[in-house]
Amino acid sequence: MMNSAERYSLRHITLLGLCICTAFFMVAYSVSAQGTRIKDIVSIETIRDNQLVGLGLVVGLDGTGDTLRNVPYTTQQIAAMLERLGTNIKGVDMKPENIATVMVTATLPAFARSGTRIDVNVASAGDAEDLRGGVLLVTPLTGADGEIYAVAQGSVAIAGFSAGGDASGTQQGVPTSGRISNGAIIEREIGFELNELNAVKLSLHNPDLTTASRVAMAINAFKGMPVAEALDPSTVQIIRPAGVDGTMVSLLTDIEQLEIRPDQYAKVIIDERTGIIVMGNNVTISPLAVAHGNLTITITEMAEVSQPGALSRGGNTEVVPRTLVDVDDGAKKRRLAMLNRATTLQELVDGLNALGFGPRDMITILQAIKAAGAMQAELQVL
Repeated sequence: MMNSAERYSLRHITLLGLCICTAFFMVAYSVSAQGTRIKDIVSIETIRDNQLVGLGLVVGLDGTGDTLRNVPYTTQQIAAMLERLGTNIKGVDMKPENIATVMVTATLPAFARSGTRIDVNVASAGDAEDLRGGVLLVTPLTGADGEIYAVAQGSVAIAGFSAGGDASGTQQGVPTSGRISNGAIIEREIGFELNELNAVKLSLHNPDLTTASRVAMAINAFKGMPVAEALDPSTVQIIRPAGVDGTMVSLLTDIEQLEIRPDQYAKVIIDERTGIIVMGNNVTISPLAVAHGNLTITITEMAEVSQPGALSRGGNTEVVPRTLVDVDDGAKKRRLAMLNRATTLQELVDGLNALGFGPRDMITILQAIKAAGAMQAELQVL
């Protein structure tokens, strides 16, 4: 028999196991009911990329470069490049066919440091036919402020090709544009210290007042104090609380992992060119009746040969026209739908599919329902 101490210990272990099972169930339920991370629906207003651009020369082409007569700025580029290298070519008549002027573009990531490499895109700026086998010479990349932030150079990788003769040819992809992986070195940093900020703003990718409020409420519930406020449908401001340990980076790291359920507008998107229809889950239809019918007239022309009998002495063989006219007014098809109550998106789609409507018919019906004021959603036609 167990004494009182052993009974207490057994009861304590049983309660502990029950608590562990309950906690496991709560964790499992929270995982199954996950929403969307704040990180995936917002961007930090002060953290952004910057666009870089430059004008450079690609050399080493196999006679597919610019025609200098048609692209005079290529001549100027070549002259400037050679002059920097200590060669003066003034008065020289150049006719190279293996050089092309190109536009070089790149994206400077936020917090990029000097010495790191980024990818660059290269595209012909003249009448070059092909950039395969070309090498980009040193090209400064400038930002919108005119300052040089990176320098690009390297072999251009081209995915496309073109080939042909006098009568025909073939082409795959675009041989006049390519890419240089890690082709630029960052030379100048953009000064910005995130940890020194006392307040940041989160910008929602899809502005919505309800979603912004949910983001602010989730952050305040996590911190246990009012540190976040929804300023408008697209902006949530976060103020780092005074006297609380942790930097702005650690605060944002914890916040971006929180999960919420984003809200969305009731919207129907229609692309009449391709027949694509996209409808949100919140679209509802008020009670109404929908009728749709088609009138199809088919005219078939046939020619019949009429000739006299085998023993007849007179008569001629004639071609007699015959015309068959068939009219189909859709009476045999179900073209009437009664919607007696508020209809959800699923019920509307199931009903239209059951009636045999195609995408084009659905587009016409949805536009008519919106015109009647029975669709509780925004209709956007592309």
